[in-house]
Amino acid sequence: MRVPGFGVCLAAALGLAACGGGGGSAGPSPVATPTPVQGPTVQAVVFYDEDGDGQRGAREPIRVPDVEIVIAGRSAKSERNTGLARVQGVPEGTHTVEIRGGTLPPFYQAGRLPSVAVPAGGASVDVPLTLPIGTNTPNVYMAFGDSLTRGLGSTAGGDYPAQLQVLLGGYFAGAVVTNRGADATNTYEALERFRRNFRGQQPAYVLILYGTNDWNVPECQDKAPCFTVDNLREVVNLVKEANSLPVLGLIPPANPAINAGRNSWVQDINRYIRAMGEEEGAAIADTYAAFNGKGGELSRFFIDHVHFNDAGYKVIAEAFFAGIAGRGVTAASTGDLGWKPGGGAW
Repeated sequence: MRVPGFGVCLAAALGLAACGGGGGSAGPSPVATPTPVQGPTVQAVVFYDEDGDGQRGAREPIRVPDVEIVIAGRSAKSERNTGLARVQGVPEGTHTVEIRGGTLPPFYQAGRLPSVAVPAGGASVDVPLTLPIGTNTPNVYMAFGDSLTRGLGSTAGGDYPAQLQVLLGGYFAGAVVTNRGADATNTYEALERFRRNFRGQQPAYVLILYGTNDWNVPECQDKAPCFTVDNLREVVNLVKEANSLPVLGLIPPANPAINAGRNSWVQDINRYIRAMGEEEGAAIADTYAAFNGKGGELSRFFIDHVHFNDAGYKVIAEAFFAGIAGRGVTAASTGDLGWKPGGGAW
């Protein structure tokens, strides 16, 4: 039996219409106009202070985005490429500039943070950041690895170091990525190459992508950690001893259309590599997760069992970009890939 008025009162209970007469529907609620922020604006430029003097020099072009600047309780994030943070509504007076914890990219440290005197018309201030690289060359990233680093299967400018340089340049306003990939090398040979050839290179960062060829050694197939993790740990420590900043790439997947079972080994050993890298203070570039995040059939990124096409190397570049730029950061458009990497295999 129908209960009179049930539908109307139920609708009222759900907030869909009002009970009672009138019969007309209420119009949409007016959208509130945001209240303008009152008070002066401080324009803060977050920059990489290469010489550590606290001043933004003409030869210090690097800007650091996504850093949250706090002045008198008001905050804003710095923009890509310009490093500009517009902190609105700052009261007049002299205030200390602060950086919100956890918003700096890996390895960056606050420099000598300034105070800023804010008049009625606003003010500008430079916010210096530093990197612990000793006398190494600022803004140089050395990609160190096997044929995946060299870019076997890519077209000119399609290898991951070339594509990464474009991403970093569009984000920090500058970067040089050198390619030191050597075909068919495993982590034992990585140690030999590094000890023999690293002296004199002095990059700010070393991007380590090794371990794919370790799978070819039966000892590694039988037991996931095998020698790979110990060798990579030693590479990471050699990088740190040279005052360079280590960014450790996890092993990317193999082509599932050719050898799907190999990826079980990759996943197992990556757990050990990640744990070791975090223990040693390296930034992590999770190439495996980057491919899984693309969805669909992963074989579209490959030219053979392990080597990639340009689209696959772009995924690796994006993973290293995210590891360098920091937590939660994603890659921007690569744009024109006209740069050709310099240098050859060691």
